[in-house]
Amino acid sequence: MTIDETAAGIEAGASSSAGLGFVDPGEVARFDALAATWWDPRGPMRVLHRFNPVRLAYIRDAVCRHHGRSVETPFALQGLSIVDVGCGGGVLSEPLARLGADVTGLDPAAQNIAAARRHAEAEGVPVDYRAETIESVVAAGKTFDVVLIMEVIEHVTDMPAFVRTAASAVKPGGMLFAATLNRTMRSFALAIVGAEYVLGWLPKGTHDWEKFVTPSELSAALGGGGLSVTDTTGVVYNPLTDGWRLGRDTAVNYMLAAERPA
Repeated sequence: MTIDETAAGIEAGASSSAGLGFVDPGEVARFDALAATWWDPRGPMRVLHRFNPVRLAYIRDAVCRHHGRSVETPFALQGLSIVDVGCGGGVLSEPLARLGADVTGLDPAAQNIAAARRHAEAEGVPVDYRAETIESVVAAGKTFDVVLIMEVIEHVTDMPAFVRTAASAVKPGGMLFAATLNRTMRSFALAIVGAEYVLGWLPKGTHDWEKFVTPSELSAALGGGGLSVTDTTGVVYNPLTDGWRLGRDTAVNYMLAAERPA
């Protein structure tokens, strides 16, 4: 099944509207209504909560290898700046901040940002949440050690341009992480037919299979932004354990890491 759950729908679309960049206002409004459910592990974001430990570990381990740090260190990411593009309610931003990173969470949905701020304040976790797009941040000249575009790429109409914009926010020697859905017949069967129509994990119409992105297409877009892909891994759902794990199969869900030369 798919890790690109309901939560992902708010994270991006495409529009040339002033101030919104690649974001589709319709998608923002549709998923903004789910803002109150972000931190309910049994609610609409349940799949996201089940998948979160896998993507968190993938990012942490790769960043630590890149900087020669130990993953066992309590604040392994201390001193590093991270921007989480399409952060939603902060389900990934918060644990990264707990690892010591200086995290900026971006989301065009104001209600999502409000929910993220409330939760972070209640937990005492410092995250700079902003109701902004990556385009506006890049236009302001801001760059980061790590850029995250997780479960967002398949919701934009101009994927190469969006990816190049995100890549331009990566500092020299920095990294970018992406998670998305491959465009295969298996992803159509599992991520759309299975997840939306059979299991009811997602609202019908959450995904458009034609917007799914192959690893080669994503790699080419990142290359256009001056980054080199250093790792690609599949993410596989195990129905027996109701959990996710990394694997070699990239036919449905996959993540990748990319770097900008120092």
